[in-house]
Amino acid sequence: MEMSLSVAVALLVVMVVVVSTGGANVSYDGRSLMIDGERKMLFSGSIHYPRSTPDMWSSLISKAKEGGIDVIETYVFWNLHEPQPGQYDFSGRRDIVAFMKHIQAQGLYACLRIGPYIEGEWTYGGFPFWLHDVPGVVFRSNNEPFKFYMQNFTTKIVNLMKSSGLYASQGGPIILSQIENEYQNVEKAFGEDGPPYVSWAAEMAVGLQTGVPWCMCKQDDAPDPVINACNGLRCGETFTGPNSPNKPSIWTENWTSFYQVYGQNATLRSAEDMAYHVALFIARKNGTFINYYMYHGGTNFGRTAAEYIITSYYDQAPLDEYGLIRQPKWGHLKELHEAVKLCSETILSVFPYMQSLGEQQEAYVFSGDSGACAAFLVNIDNTKSVVVQFQNSSYELPRKSISILPDCKTVAFNTAKVSTQFNTRITIQPLSLTRLRNGNNMKRLFHNLMLLH
Repeated sequence: MEMSLSVAVALLVVMVVVVSTGGANVSYDGRSLMIDGERKMLFSGSIHYPRSTPDMWSSLISKAKEGGIDVIETYVFWNLHEPQPGQYDFSGRRDIVAFMKHIQAQGLYACLRIGPYIEGEWTYGGFPFWLHDVPGVVFRSNNEPFKFYMQNFTTKIVNLMKSSGLYASQGGPIILSQIENEYQNVEKAFGEDGPPYVSWAAEMAVGLQTGVPWCMCKQDDAPDPVINACNGLRCGETFTGPNSPNKPSIWTENWTSFYQVYGQNATLRSAEDMAYHVALFIARKNGTFINYYMYHGGTNFGRTAAEYIITSYYDQAPLDEYGLIRQPKWGHLKELHEAVKLCSETILSVFPYMQSLGEQQEAYVFSGDSGACAAFLVNIDNTKSVVVQFQNSSYELPRKSISILPDCKTVAFNTAKVSTQFNTRITIQPLSLTRLRNGNNMKRLFHNLMLLH
Protein backbone atom coordinates (compact mmCIF):
# COMPACT_ATOMS: atom_id res chain seq x y z
CA MET A 1 0.00 0.00 0.00
CA GLU A 2 1.46 3.38 -1.04
CA MET A 3 1.55 6.28 1.39
CA SER A 4 1.67 9.96 0.37
CA LEU A 5 4.78 11.86 1.36
CA SER A 6 2.86 14.36 3.47
CA VAL A 7 1.22 11.56 5.48
CA ALA A 8 4.60 9.88 5.98
CA VAL A 9 6.07 13.10 7.28
CA ALA A 10 3.16 13.56 9.66
CA LEU A 11 3.83 10.14 11.14
CA LEU A 12 7.36 11.24 12.03
CA VAL A 13 6.15 13.88 14.48
CA VAL A 14 8.19 13.92 17.67
CA MET A 15 6.36 15.46 20.57
CA VAL A 16 9.15 16.72 22.77
CA VAL A 17 7.21 18.54 25.45
CA VAL A 18 4.15 18.40 27.61
CA VAL A 19 3.06 21.95 28.25
CA SER A 20 1.43 23.56 31.23
CA THR A 21 -1.86 25.39 30.94
CA GLY A 22 -1.56 28.77 29.23
CA GLY A 23 1.67 27.96 27.39
CA ALA A 24 2.44 26.90 23.86
CA ASN A 25 3.14 23.32 22.86
CA VAL A 26 6.53 23.43 21.11
CA SER A 27 7.50 20.26 19.27
CA TYR A 28 9.10 19.24 16.02
CA ASP A 29 8.89 16.68 13.26
CA GLY A 30 11.05 15.87 10.26
CA ARG A 31 9.85 19.02 8.50
CA SER A 32 10.00 21.88 11.00
CA LEU A 33 9.56 23.20 14.49
CA MET A 34 5.89 23.11 15.45
CA ILE A 35 3.99 25.46 17.74
CA ASP A 36 0.67 24.15 19.02
CA GLY A 37 0.82 21.48 16.31
CA GLU A 38 1.37 23.96 13.46
CA ARG A 39 4.53 23.73 11.39
CA LYS A 40 6.50 26.97 11.19
CA MET A 41 8.84 28.53 8.62
CA LEU A 42 11.02 30.73 10.82
CA PHE A 43 13.54 33.43 10.00
CA SER A 44 15.72 34.36 12.95
CA GLY A 45 18.21 37.15 13.62
CA SER A 46 21.05 37.30 16.14
CA ILE A 47 21.06 40.34 18.41
CA HIS A 48 23.32 40.01 21.46
CA TYR A 49 21.94 41.99 24.39
CA PRO A 50 25.33 43.02 25.90
CA ARG A 51 26.61 44.28 22.53
CA SER A 52 24.06 47.09 22.56
CA THR A 53 22.57 49.32 25.23
CA PRO A 54 19.16 48.65 26.83
CA ASP A 55 17.67 51.78 25.29
CA MET A 56 18.49 50.34 21.83
CA TRP A 57 16.82 46.97 22.36
CA SER A 58 13.25 47.91 21.49
CA SER A 59 14.27 49.69 18.28
CA LEU A 60 16.57 46.86 17.17
CA ILE A 61 13.85 44.26 17.70
CA SER A 62 11.27 46.44 15.94
CA LYS A 63 13.50 46.86 12.87
CA ALA A 64 14.18 43.12 12.80
CA LYS A 65 10.45 42.41 12.93
CA GLU A 66 9.81 44.89 10.12
CA GLY A 67 12.49 43.07 8.12
CA GLY A 68 10.55 39.82 8.32
CA ILE A 69 12.34 38.27 11.30
CA ASP A 70 10.25 35.90 13.44
CA VAL A 71 12.83 34.94 16.09
CA ILE A 72 15.54 36.85 17.97
CA GLU A 73 18.56 34.72 18.85
CA THR A 74 21.19 35.46 21.49
CA TYR A 75 24.04 33.79 23.30
CA VAL A 76 24.23 33.87 27.10
CA PHE A 77 27.53 35.32 28.36
CA TRP A 78 28.76 33.38 31.39
CA ASN A 79 31.71 35.61 32.32
CA LEU A 80 29.50 38.68 32.13
CA HIS A 81 26.92 37.21 34.50
CA GLU A 82 29.15 35.36 36.98
CA PRO A 83 32.41 37.35 37.31
CA GLN A 84 33.12 35.56 40.60
CA PRO A 85 31.88 32.12 41.69
CA GLY A 86 28.30 32.44 42.91
CA GLN A 87 28.19 36.23 42.37
CA TYR A 88 25.70 37.04 39.61
CA ASP A 89 25.05 40.26 37.73
CA PHE A 90 21.97 40.81 35.56
CA SER A 91 21.96 44.61 35.58
CA GLY A 92 22.14 47.10 32.70
CA ARG A 93 23.38 45.51 29.48
CA ARG A 94 23.38 42.18 31.32
CA ASP A 95 19.62 42.22 31.94
CA ILE A 96 18.71 39.24 29.80
CA VAL A 97 15.24 39.00 31.37
CA ALA A 98 14.42 42.54 30.25
CA PHE A 99 15.77 41.74 26.78
CA MET A 100 13.54 38.69 26.52
CA LYS A 101 10.55 40.74 27.64
CA HIS A 102 11.27 43.27 24.87
CA ILE A 103 11.16 40.40 22.39
CA GLN A 104 7.90 39.12 23.83
CA ALA A 105 6.33 42.59 23.85
CA GLN A 106 6.79 42.81 20.08
CA GLY A 107 5.27 39.40 19.44
CA LEU A 108 8.45 37.62 18.35
CA TYR A 109 9.95 34.30 19.43
CA ALA A 110 13.38 33.82 21.00
CA CYS A 111 16.20 31.29 20.64
CA LEU A 112 18.42 31.09 23.73
CA ARG A 113 21.92 29.76 23.06
CA ILE A 114 23.19 29.10 26.57
CA GLY A 115 26.41 27.32 25.62
CA PRO A 116 27.87 28.12 28.09
CA TYR A 117 30.94 27.99 25.83
CA ILE A 118 29.88 30.42 23.11
CA GLU A 119 33.03 31.47 21.18
CA GLY A 120 31.25 34.44 19.54
CA GLU A 121 34.57 36.35 19.34
CA TRP A 122 33.98 37.05 23.03
CA THR A 123 36.77 37.10 25.59
CA TYR A 124 37.69 33.60 26.79
CA GLY A 125 34.84 32.18 24.72
CA GLY A 126 32.42 33.30 27.42
CA PHE A 127 34.07 31.35 30.24
CA PRO A 128 34.76 33.27 33.47
CA PHE A 129 38.48 33.62 34.21
CA TRP A 130 38.11 32.10 37.67
CA LEU A 131 37.09 28.80 36.06
CA HIS A 132 40.72 28.34 34.97
CA ASP A 133 41.82 28.18 38.61
CA VAL A 134 39.43 25.41 39.67
CA PRO A 135 41.63 22.48 40.79
CA GLY A 136 41.77 19.69 38.22
CA VAL A 137 39.47 21.40 35.73
CA VAL A 138 39.62 20.50 32.03
CA PHE A 139 37.33 22.66 29.90
CA ARG A 140 34.68 21.11 27.63
CA SER A 141 35.52 17.55 28.56
CA ASN A 142 34.14 14.64 30.52
CA ASN A 143 35.68 16.26 33.57
CA GLU A 144 33.76 16.39 36.85
CA PRO A 145 34.90 19.85 38.07
CA PHE A 146 34.06 21.41 34.70
CA LYS A 147 30.72 19.63 34.40
CA PHE A 148 29.78 20.75 37.91
CA TYR A 149 30.22 24.45 37.10
CA MET A 150 28.76 24.16 33.60
CA GLN A 151 25.62 22.50 34.95
CA ASN A 152 25.41 25.01 37.78
CA PHE A 153 25.43 28.00 35.41
CA THR A 154 23.13 26.39 32.84
CA THR A 155 20.65 25.58 35.61
CA LYS A 156 20.92 29.14 36.92
CA ILE A 157 19.96 30.59 33.53
CA VAL A 158 17.16 28.08 32.92
CA ASN A 159 15.69 28.75 36.36
CA LEU A 160 15.96 32.50 35.78
CA MET A 161 13.99 32.14 32.56
CA LYS A 162 11.43 29.89 34.26
CA SER A 163 10.96 32.25 37.21
CA SER A 164 10.12 35.01 34.74
CA GLY A 165 7.79 32.80 32.67
CA LEU A 166 9.89 33.20 29.54
CA TYR A 167 9.74 29.73 28.02
CA ALA A 168 7.03 29.19 25.42
CA SER A 169 5.69 26.37 27.56
CA GLN A 170 4.90 29.06 30.15
CA GLY A 171 3.52 31.57 27.65
CA GLY A 172 6.91 33.22 27.01
CA PRO A 173 8.87 33.80 23.78
CA ILE A 174 11.64 31.15 24.02
CA ILE A 175 10.93 28.30 21.59
CA LEU A 176 14.43 26.83 21.19
CA SER A 177 17.57 26.53 23.33
CA GLN A 178 21.14 25.51 22.55
CA ILE A 179 23.65 23.60 24.67
CA GLU A 180 27.40 23.67 23.85
CA ASN A 181 28.64 25.32 20.65
CA GLU A 182 30.54 23.97 17.64
CA TYR A 183 32.08 21.23 19.78
CA GLN A 184 32.64 18.92 16.82
CA ASN A 185 35.43 21.28 15.68
CA VAL A 186 37.55 20.30 18.69
CA GLU A 187 36.06 16.99 19.86
CA LYS A 188 38.90 14.81 18.52
CA ALA A 189 41.41 16.72 20.66
CA PHE A 190 39.70 15.35 23.78
CA GLY A 191 40.01 11.73 22.70
CA GLU A 192 37.85 9.32 24.68
CA ASP A 193 36.51 12.13 26.88
CA GLY A 194 34.78 13.88 23.95
CA PRO A 195 31.80 11.64 23.10
CA PRO A 196 30.70 11.05 26.72
CA TYR A 197 30.83 14.80 27.32
CA VAL A 198 28.50 15.40 24.36
CA SER A 199 26.07 12.78 25.67
CA TRP A 200 26.21 14.22 29.17
CA ALA A 201 25.63 17.80 27.97
CA ALA A 202 22.57 16.76 25.96
CA GLU A 203 21.11 14.68 28.78
CA MET A 204 21.77 17.43 31.32
CA ALA A 205 20.07 20.07 29.17
CA VAL A 206 17.00 17.98 28.36
CA GLY A 207 16.72 17.05 32.03
CA LEU A 208 16.18 20.71 32.93
CA GLN A 209 12.65 20.38 31.51
CA THR A 210 12.35 23.72 29.76
CA GLY A 211 9.37 22.55 27.72
CA VAL A 212 11.09 23.51 24.43
CA PRO A 213 13.51 21.64 22.14
CA TRP A 214 17.30 21.86 22.43
CA CYS A 215 19.83 22.00 19.61
CA MET A 216 23.58 21.63 19.15
CA CYS A 217 25.24 23.49 16.30
CA LYS A 218 28.02 21.83 14.30
CA GLN A 219 27.46 18.54 16.13
CA ASP A 220 26.45 15.95 13.57
CA ASP A 221 25.92 13.26 16.21
CA ALA A 222 23.80 15.35 18.58
CA PRO A 223 22.00 12.75 20.76
CA ASP A 224 18.22 12.42 20.56
CA PRO A 225 16.12 14.43 21.11
CA VAL A 226 18.63 17.28 20.59
CA ILE A 227 18.58 18.69 17.04
CA ASN A 228 21.86 18.95 15.12
CA ALA A 229 22.17 22.29 13.32
CA CYS A 230 24.36 23.79 10.60
CA ASN A 231 26.65 26.83 10.89
CA GLY A 232 28.40 28.59 8.02
CA LEU A 233 28.08 30.60 4.84
CA ARG A 234 26.60 27.95 2.55
CA CYS A 235 24.56 25.39 4.47
CA GLY A 236 22.47 24.77 1.35
CA GLU A 237 25.61 23.16 -0.06
CA THR A 238 27.48 21.86 2.99
CA PHE A 239 24.91 20.63 5.53
CA THR A 240 24.87 16.84 5.79
CA GLY A 241 21.31 17.03 7.08
CA PRO A 242 19.51 16.09 10.30
CA ASN A 243 20.86 12.93 11.93
CA SER A 244 17.34 11.54 12.21
CA PRO A 245 14.32 11.63 9.87
CA ASN A 246 12.40 12.89 12.90
CA LYS A 247 14.40 16.13 13.17
CA PRO A 248 14.02 19.34 11.13
CA SER A 249 16.74 21.01 9.09
CA ILE A 250 17.88 24.16 10.92
CA TRP A 251 20.66 26.71 10.32
CA THR A 252 21.80 28.45 13.49
CA GLU A 253 24.45 30.73 11.95
CA ASN A 254 24.13 32.16 8.45
CA TRP A 255 26.98 34.66 8.55
CA THR A 256 25.90 38.05 7.24
CA SER A 257 29.53 39.19 6.97
CA PHE A 258 32.36 38.27 9.32
CA TYR A 259 34.09 39.59 12.40
CA GLN A 260 37.05 41.91 11.82
CA VAL A 261 40.50 41.81 13.41
CA TYR A 262 42.85 44.75 13.78
CA GLY A 263 44.91 45.41 10.65
CA GLN A 264 42.56 43.63 8.25
CA ASN A 265 39.84 44.98 6.00
CA ALA A 266 36.18 44.31 6.66
CA THR A 267 34.72 41.16 5.08
CA LEU A 268 31.76 42.00 2.88
CA ARG A 269 28.97 39.66 1.85
CA SER A 270 26.42 40.75 -0.69
CA ALA A 271 22.68 40.71 -0.16
CA GLU A 272 22.38 38.63 -3.32
CA ASP A 273 24.71 35.91 -2.01
CA MET A 274 22.90 35.73 1.32
CA ALA A 275 19.48 35.46 -0.32
CA TYR A 276 20.72 32.78 -2.74
CA HIS A 277 22.02 30.52 0.01
CA VAL A 278 18.92 30.95 2.18
CA ALA A 279 16.69 29.98 -0.74
CA LEU A 280 18.99 27.06 -1.59
CA PHE A 281 18.86 25.80 2.01
CA ILE A 282 15.07 25.83 1.93
CA ALA A 283 14.90 24.10 -1.45
CA ARG A 284 17.75 21.60 -1.36
CA LYS A 285 18.10 20.89 2.38
CA ASN A 286 14.44 21.22 3.40
CA GLY A 287 15.40 24.10 5.68
CA THR A 288 12.68 25.67 7.81
CA PHE A 289 14.67 27.61 10.43
CA ILE A 290 17.36 30.07 9.32
CA ASN A 291 19.20 32.38 11.70
CA TYR A 292 21.24 35.35 10.48
CA TYR A 293 24.45 35.74 12.45
CA MET A 294 24.50 38.64 13.02
CA TYR A 295 21.35 40.61 12.26
CA HIS A 296 22.78 43.35 14.46
CA GLY A 297 26.40 42.94 15.58
CA GLY A 298 26.77 45.95 17.85
CA THR A 299 29.77 46.91 19.94
CA ASN A 300 32.34 45.00 21.98
CA PHE A 301 32.35 47.28 25.02
CA GLY A 302 35.34 47.45 27.35
CA ARG A 303 37.48 44.32 27.20
CA THR A 304 34.74 41.95 26.11
CA ALA A 305 36.17 41.16 22.66
CA ALA A 306 38.39 38.15 22.03
CA GLU A 307 42.03 38.81 21.20
CA TYR A 308 42.64 40.98 18.11
CA ILE A 309 38.90 41.50 17.52
CA ILE A 310 38.01 45.14 16.90
CA THR A 311 35.42 47.03 18.94
CA SER A 312 32.83 47.08 16.15
CA TYR A 313 31.18 43.68 15.67
CA TYR A 314 29.61 42.54 12.38
CA ASP A 315 29.06 46.11 11.27
CA GLN A 316 28.03 44.88 7.80
CA ALA A 317 24.93 43.12 9.18
CA PRO A 318 21.41 44.20 8.08
CA LEU A 319 21.45 46.55 11.09
CA ASP A 320 24.84 48.19 11.51
CA GLU A 321 26.78 48.75 14.73
CA TYR A 322 24.56 51.70 15.65
CA GLY A 323 21.28 50.01 14.76
CA LEU A 324 20.88 51.83 11.44
CA ILE A 325 19.34 49.90 8.55
CA ARG A 326 22.00 48.83 6.06
CA GLN A 327 20.68 48.72 2.53
CA PRO A 328 20.27 46.83 0.30
CA LYS A 329 20.89 43.91 2.69
CA TRP A 330 17.98 44.63 5.04
CA GLY A 331 15.46 45.32 2.28
CA HIS A 332 16.51 42.48 -0.03
CA LEU A 333 16.21 39.93 2.76
CA LYS A 334 12.84 41.39 3.77
CA GLU A 335 11.59 40.75 0.22
CA LEU A 336 12.99 37.21 0.34
CA HIS A 337 11.14 36.51 3.59
CA GLU A 338 7.89 37.85 2.14
CA ALA A 339 8.20 35.66 -0.96
CA VAL A 340 8.88 32.52 1.08
CA LYS A 341 5.99 33.25 3.44
CA LEU A 342 3.63 33.48 0.44
CA CYS A 343 4.10 29.75 -0.06
CA SER A 344 5.25 28.58 3.37
CA GLU A 345 2.11 26.52 3.96
CA THR A 346 2.76 24.59 0.77
CA ILE A 347 6.48 24.22 1.52
CA LEU A 348 5.81 22.90 5.01
CA SER A 349 3.22 20.37 3.87
CA VAL A 350 5.62 18.21 1.82
CA PHE A 351 9.21 17.52 0.89
CA PRO A 352 10.11 18.78 -2.60
CA TYR A 353 11.10 16.75 -5.62
CA MET A 354 13.96 17.85 -7.87
CA GLN A 355 13.58 18.33 -11.61
CA SER A 356 16.56 18.97 -13.89
CA LEU A 357 16.25 22.09 -16.06
CA GLY A 358 19.73 21.97 -17.62
CA GLU A 359 23.37 21.14 -16.91
CA GLN A 360 23.54 23.53 -13.95
CA GLN A 361 19.89 24.36 -13.50
CA GLU A 362 17.28 22.58 -11.41
CA ALA A 363 13.80 23.06 -10.00
CA TYR A 364 12.65 22.09 -6.52
CA VAL A 365 8.91 21.60 -6.62
CA PHE A 366 6.63 21.51 -3.58
CA SER A 367 3.36 19.91 -4.68
CA GLY A 368 0.84 19.32 -1.92
CA ASP A 369 -2.13 16.97 -1.77
CA SER A 370 -4.44 19.99 -1.90
CA GLY A 371 -3.20 20.88 -5.38
CA ALA A 372 -1.14 23.83 -4.17
CA CYS A 373 2.26 24.15 -5.82
CA ALA A 374 5.42 26.20 -5.20
CA ALA A 375 8.77 26.03 -6.97
CA PHE A 376 12.34 27.24 -6.55
CA LEU A 377 14.16 27.52 -9.90
CA VAL A 378 17.92 27.36 -9.35
CA ASN A 379 20.75 28.48 -11.63
CA ILE A 380 23.97 27.18 -10.08
CA ASP A 381 26.10 28.56 -12.93
CA ASN A 382 28.13 31.49 -11.60
CA THR A 383 29.18 32.71 -15.06
CA LYS A 384 26.07 33.29 -17.15
CA SER A 385 22.32 33.84 -17.20
CA VAL A 386 20.10 31.21 -18.79
CA VAL A 387 16.53 30.76 -19.95
CA VAL A 388 14.87 27.58 -18.68
CA GLN A 389 11.61 25.84 -19.45
CA PHE A 390 9.40 24.93 -16.51
CA GLN A 391 5.81 23.71 -16.78
CA ASN A 392 5.47 24.99 -20.35
CA SER A 393 6.73 28.50 -19.53
CA SER A 394 10.09 30.23 -20.03
CA TYR A 395 12.00 31.81 -17.16
CA GLU A 396 15.21 33.81 -17.27
CA LEU A 397 17.57 33.04 -14.41
CA PRO A 398 20.50 35.41 -13.81
CA ARG A 399 23.82 33.79 -12.97
CA LYS A 400 23.92 32.13 -9.55
CA SER A 401 20.35 32.93 -8.65
CA ILE A 402 17.10 31.37 -7.51
CA SER A 403 13.61 32.42 -8.54
CA ILE A 404 10.75 31.71 -6.15
CA LEU A 405 7.39 30.88 -7.71
CA PRO A 406 4.78 30.67 -4.90
CA ASP A 407 2.18 29.25 -7.32
CA CYS A 408 4.58 27.43 -9.68
CA LYS A 409 3.81 30.13 -12.26
CA THR A 410 4.61 33.67 -11.19
CA VAL A 411 8.06 34.83 -10.08
CA ALA A 412 7.69 36.64 -6.76
CA PHE A 413 11.41 37.06 -6.07
CA ASN A 414 14.81 36.41 -7.62
CA THR A 415 17.82 36.37 -5.33
CA ALA A 416 20.05 38.26 -7.82
CA LYS A 417 17.62 41.07 -8.62
CA VAL A 418 17.89 43.83 -6.03
CA SER A 419 15.12 46.41 -6.07
CA THR A 420 15.97 47.99 -2.71
CA GLN A 421 17.75 51.34 -2.71
CA PHE A 422 21.37 51.40 -1.59
CA ASN A 423 22.47 53.60 1.29
CA THR A 424 25.87 54.78 2.47
CA ARG A 425 27.12 55.70 5.93
CA ILE A 426 29.84 58.32 6.09
CA THR A 427 31.96 59.55 8.99
CA ILE A 428 32.69 63.26 9.29
CA GLN A 429 35.52 64.65 11.38
CA PRO A 430 34.11 67.32 13.73
CA LEU A 431 35.29 70.91 13.36
CA SER A 432 35.37 73.45 16.18
CA LEU A 433 33.57 76.73 15.59
CA THR A 434 36.75 78.72 16.23
CA ARG A 435 38.43 77.00 13.28
CA LEU A 436 35.62 77.96 10.90
CA ARG A 437 37.23 81.38 10.43
CA ASN A 438 39.55 79.60 8.02
CA GLY A 439 37.98 79.71 4.54
CA ASN A 440 39.05 76.17 3.65
CA ASN A 441 37.41 74.82 6.80
CA MET A 442 34.19 76.63 5.93
CA LYS A 443 34.19 75.05 2.46
CA ARG A 444 34.81 71.68 4.03
CA LEU A 445 31.86 72.11 6.39
CA PHE A 446 29.47 72.98 3.56
CA HIS A 447 30.75 70.02 1.53
CA ASN A 448 30.04 67.67 4.43
CA LEU A 449 26.60 69.13 4.96
CA MET A 450 25.80 68.51 1.30
CA LEU A 451 26.81 64.86 1.71
CA LEU A 452 24.34 64.54 4.56
CA HIS A 453 21.49 66.08 2.58
